[in-house]
Amino acid sequence: MSDSSVLQRYAPKIAAGLGGQSVVTEIDAPDDLGAFGWLRGVKDFSRMLELRRKDGSILAVGYGYLDHAEFNPSEGITLSVAGRKIRIKGRNLNAEVRPTVRLFEGITRHRVPWIQEADRAVGIAAEERDTVIDVIEW
Repeated sequence: MSDSSVLQRYAPKIAAGLGGQSVVTEIDAPDDLGAFGWLRGVKDFSRMLELRRKDGSILAVGYGYLDHAEFNPSEGITLSVAGRKIRIKGRNLNAEVRPTVRLFEGITRHRVPWIQEADRAVGIAAEERDTVIDVIEW
């Protein structure tokens, strides 16, 4: 087998006209579960957690700086990231959204690339078992 055939067979396909950038397909994109994203591949993990507020402000924190995470059903999720406390308040924060998918467990396993606050209309329209994030404080 020649070197060129090995490259053609195993190198990622590059779309023409994209300046050498590979295309991210929908297969690679995280699942959008409304309140949070989920990486579905067995070996997939996120390097950062993006926190999105209703007002459009976003904070991204590195999972490598996550000292500890705590879930209390009455208080929500508290993350300690590089000495900074981040509080996530809402409902069903550790409920099973689908088989083996839970927000808190996903954070502890670095499977959640983003979470977002729900606006009032989404919070009201959500079903009783849906995960809804009311407030993210940092």
